[in-house]
Amino acid sequence: MAKRDAIFPAGRQALYEINRYSAAIRSGDLLFVSGQVGSREDGSPEPVFEKQVQLAFDNLTAVLKAAGCTFDDVVDVTSFHTDPRTQWEAVTAARLKVIGAPPYPNWTAVGVNWLAGFDFEIKVIARLPQPT
Repeated sequence: MAKRDAIFPAGRQALYEINRYSAAIRSGDLLFVSGQVGSREDGSPEPVFEKQVQLAFDNLTAVLKAAGCTFDDVVDVTSFHTDPRTQWEAVTAARLKVIGAPPYPNWTAVGVNWLAGFDFEIKVIARLPQPT
């Protein structure tokens, strides 16, 4: 069996080391990105919700970039929210900055009661660009 092809962005290694997981795994022409949260470089949560959401999207963008992708390559999104009803407006504002033009990726939003100290998490599957 082939070893996992792990992708890590520059910085933020503390969170991955503390929790022992990879930022993303490349498998064939797909990239499976772990849930990204609004963590600072030391792994701690950003306390202001709107900033936490923007930082989660920034962290996601960094992981995609490390694999040679952009949000345009994303085909499936799952987001996790500790209070979806009150948080959705802030999430929508952040996502509209990165989502791009139609057709949009699939998107499933899930309400949860625990995200290890965070209030928002986003994970995606992207298709890796083919070399030209």
